[in-house]
Amino acid sequence: MAKDARPAPGYLSGDDCRLDDLIEVVREETDPADYPHAGAVERGVLIYDSGRLRKEISGAEGRRDVAAELARALDDGPGIVVFTGAFDLGVVDRATDQFKAIIAGQRAAGGGAGDHFAQSGQNDRIWNALEKLALRAPDVFVAYYANDIVATVCQAWLGPGYQVTSQINVVNPGGAAQTAHRDYHLGFQSSVQAARFPAHVHRLSPALTLQGAVAHTDMPAETGPTMYLPHSQKYLPGYLAFHQPEFREYFEASHVQLPLSKGDAAFFNPALFHAAGANRTAGVHRMANLLQVSSAFGRAMEAVDRASMSVALLPALRAMREAGAAPTMIASAIAACAEGYAFPTNLDLDQPIDGLAPMTQAEILGQAVADGWSQQRLEAELGAWSSRRQSQPPQGPR
Repeated sequence: MAKDARPAPGYLSGDDCRLDDLIEVVREETDPADYPHAGAVERGVLIYDSGRLRKEISGAEGRRDVAAELARALDDGPGIVVFTGAFDLGVVDRATDQFKAIIAGQRAAGGGAGDHFAQSGQNDRIWNALEKLALRAPDVFVAYYANDIVATVCQAWLGPGYQVTSQINVVNPGGAAQTAHRDYHLGFQSSVQAARFPAHVHRLSPALTLQGAVAHTDMPAETGPTMYLPHSQKYLPGYLAFHQPEFREYFEASHVQLPLSKGDAAFFNPALFHAAGANRTAGVHRMANLLQVSSAFGRAMEAVDRASMSVALLPALRAMREAGAAPTMIASAIAACAEGYAFPTNLDLDQPIDGLAPMTQAEILGQAVADGWSQQRLEAELGAWSSRRQSQPPQGPR
């Protein structure tokens, strides 16, 4: 990212996190002259009128110009753009009815509801709302996602071939605010895990995903719309810094919070410091459709059955360990074989209750080697691991 406070070392550590450096980065003001398609700048955030923007993106050249501007805004600008009137209100209401029915079914079925960066159970969540809506109400799905504003900003940041996922978040009356954070990918790592990735990956991670939120209810300030720290995506050590108390305290004192109307949409760089606000109302259930959109490039070239490989290699790995091989050698062999990343997963089954991410396939194989599991036990454990990564159709009548 541009305008880092200091030249990047090969690796980052907690010692590189200096609050004064972040403050220097976020002091930059958003200049409206740099964003001619925006209708306004409010508290450093770019506001686009969707009606006007639809006219400007109706032709190929205009669409390209708007996309280039949005990319600059997300990269080297404030890191967040808001589109007023992005969705037809009737379509939003139809989708909201479907989401409410899914939530009612989840409540009737019971069970915990893990959440990222918030206490479990204080919100209503629909994991994989994208698939559940498509299978439950195809006509609503196509009306909802046939949205040229969403497509334009996704292509602006990620290019063609992007993949959409969706999670409904309802912050109920009295729901507390989230803690300040960055988002997927590195934002879902602990500070220790994030520090293992070289500095250039800290630069790359934000370019792999785009975060969005569609307002399904009016969101005045008292309902707790998302809090943002404009320009903070340009602070390179931020994936380590947001875990530190002094950075979270600064965020609490310095964030901006913009009210949204039903049908508005906000999209932001995943490296932007942000957090959902507290719902201080007595009766408003604030609903947002959280869009997490991924680059087409985040996938391997070949399809590989890593579970079968892991089971087949277990005896050889155990023999290597018994022969006194260094743990780093065993870990290297496991890394070439097993899946070392926890995602994608089914968050209905792998809910983030005990942490941000479940065990990886590689961690399970490593445990099998260390604890002397049989091939049959490893096969069963990896089978359960794989089954938790299969999407599930919504339950009940459609």
